[in-house]
Amino acid sequence: MGYMDLHMHSDISLDGEFPPEKLAELCSRAELNIVSLTDHNSVSGVAQMKEAAKSYGITVINGVELDCICDGVDLHLLGYGIDITDRRYLDIEQNILGQKQKSSSLRMKMLHDMGIQFEDAKVMELAKGGVVVGEMIAEAALSDACNQSNPLMKPYFPGGSRCDNPCLNFFWDFCAQGKPAFIPVNYISFEEAVKLIRDTGGTAVIAHPVNTVQRDVEMIRYMHNCGVEGIEAYSSYHNSEQTVYYCKLADRLGMIKTMGSDFHGKTKPSVRLGTTSGDEYEMELTHILKMKNII
Repeated sequence: MGYMDLHMHSDISLDGEFPPEKLAELCSRAELNIVSLTDHNSVSGVAQMKEAAKSYGITVINGVELDCICDGVDLHLLGYGIDITDRRYLDIEQNILGQKQKSSSLRMKMLHDMGIQFEDAKVMELAKGGVVVGEMIAEAALSDACNQSNPLMKPYFPGGSRCDNPCLNFFWDFCAQGKPAFIPVNYISFEEAVKLIRDTGGTAVIAHPVNTVQRDVEMIRYMHNCGVEGIEAYSSYHNSEQTVYYCKLADRLGMIKTMGSDFHGKTKPSVRLGTTSGDEYEMELTHILKMKNII
């Protein structure tokens, strides 16, 4: 394991498990030295985590993971070294939460209509601020005995083909863009996201590209030309071949290679803190972050 992890989520993210203070403790247990809290569309937990991390000697980089849309594709854009006091981040967080509150009951109905069994009351116990996401429905459905013989749910139970991260995989299979229970959210545009990160002194990085832009080199080139400076080449979602591909692509385009686990806790049980080390590249990335005054 390495000493750096620049992509993780606290319970401020709707699908995160641990509060920022507990996450700092977990980072210490994982022997991490440099980390970034990158909650979904929120910077609300960064100051808390930075304060908690002081006692462990851990450097916490200001971070965020913004949902945005580029040419009709939902993307995740990481921002590092941003000014977390800028009001625009809070405005984005509140706007997205409001939209998701309104769509929560519809998502539950859509999945019920497909034949997936779960108790609405149990889902609402898991909800945060009245917001329900696919991972919460998956957790409730997996605890319902009726689904053990349900062919739609079998892949997510132990021994199934999608059981490694069952709640996350349920989300990708049913609730993600292009899937049957997908409900669009009016996210900011990719161009707006890049501008916000740069306006607030930050560095923009493409998160886990294999899940979003995949190998669309022209899109990645466009994003780079718009001001995106890095690619999360070392990711929990990348196998060794994909890691090599994105490292070579970043080098070819002159982009920074970053690393992050995308740790959430219980919704992604196979994802562990600090397991996406770039080995010898960690020293180089540390130098780059210092040169850019991110750390």
